[in-house]
Amino acid sequence: MEDLAKDTKNLTINNFSLRNSLEQRKFINNFSLGLKICFFLMAGISLIKIGHNSKVRIIRLKEINASYIYETEKYRNLSNKFDLLLSLNAEQRFMKDQDQIISRDRLRVIWR
Repeated sequence: MEDLAKDTKNLTINNFSLRNSLEQRKFINNFSLGLKICFFLMAGISLIKIGHNSKVRIIRLKEINASYIYETEKYRNLSNKFDLLLSLNAEQRFMKDQDQIISRDRLRVIWR
């Protein structure tokens, strides 16, 4: 009888420890699954943020490039005008340009 009581007691302890071990495994598996899901969500959100920031940078670089092209073209035009002013008959061209720049109601002084 004593052996039967000891065996029953050992079985209940073993059964309890097996049940407890299974519950611990389930808990650890569920916890690790939750962590994995959190990490995947963080990675996805980070990728979306990086994509958005890259798009904003590309748009800004396109704007800067367009502005640079515009200013370069403006510089070329002004440089060509300046070169024409210093070429032959430059004085007449300069006076013609001055007529366009100075409004008509202003007093003009021409130095010779």
